[in-house]
Amino acid sequence: MRLMPKRVKFRKSQRGQIKGNATRGNTVCFGEYGLQSTEHGMITAQQLEAGRVAATHFVAREGKLVIRVFPHKPVTSKPIETRMGKGKGEPELWVAVVKPGTVLYEMGGVPEDTARQAFNRIAYKMPVKVRFLHRRRVI
Repeated sequence: MRLMPKRVKFRKSQRGQIKGNATRGNTVCFGEYGLQSTEHGMITAQQLEAGRVAATHFVAREGKLVIRVFPHKPVTSKPIETRMGKGKGEPELWVAVVKPGTVLYEMGGVPEDTARQAFNRIAYKMPVKVRFLHRRRVI
């Protein structure tokens, strides 16, 4: 399962700056527990997939795991030992831009201790610091 857009309007994009906190996608919506980033960064499609595989392998297909971020941004690189100039490199990988407060994964249908252990396995594979979240119930 390769995480990348089916098609994009422009093949190459500029890096940009990651400023501020997440105002959208910062609460648990689809499950009971979530994994929230506490710092900004870029998460590659391979890292997201590695986290998904680790969690599904641990819970043995119990419950439901939802990935809340998607790698929309292309990252380019030039071939090694290439001289300066000659334009921008080709897209190498796709990343998801993550701000502090963004919920990366959600899980439901499993006990809390199982979800905590599964998220610990995901957190080990993430390039940003993360924390465990509970769903807030409004009565």
